[in-house]
Amino acid sequence: MTIRRAEYRDIPRILELLVQVNNVHAKGRPDLFIPDKTKYTDEELEGIICDPTTPVFVSVNEADEVCAYAFCVVKRIIGQNNLVDQVELYIDDICVDETLRGQGIAKQLYDEVIHYARKNTFDRVTLHVWECNPVAMRFYEKCGMKPYYTAMETKL
Repeated sequence: MTIRRAEYRDIPRILELLVQVNNVHAKGRPDLFIPDKTKYTDEELEGIICDPTTPVFVSVNEADEVCAYAFCVVKRIIGQNNLVDQVELYIDDICVDETLRGQGIAKQLYDEVIHYARKNTFDRVTLHVWECNPVAMRFYEKCGMKPYYTAMETKL
């Protein structure tokens, strides 16, 4: 597998993977997620891929077909009254094709995100993970991530 930045031509395959990851969430939280939908439209993906503040990395096979992705967002906290100035790279989403999971592809993508963040002198890499996705939680813990804060809810 090779990791590179996403390109416009990758959008159809990324959309397929977005359905897969959405369905994981829809299974765990059917009160929040609609099955077989995507988080972004074609047009939104085009804008994300072209925007330097939202780097998207893809893992591709020998035929240059997308097998996985990592969406990232640059978050700047500058000039806040009570917070230290900082720049973080937020991992918005990582997805590996369901037929290829367990082969180390997610770890390669995660390592590439960390490399990119270090190279670009970010202060930290962060992400949110759904409690209904214990496989992802264990994966991120194995990568060395630690809880940053906890979001809680009361369902009504």
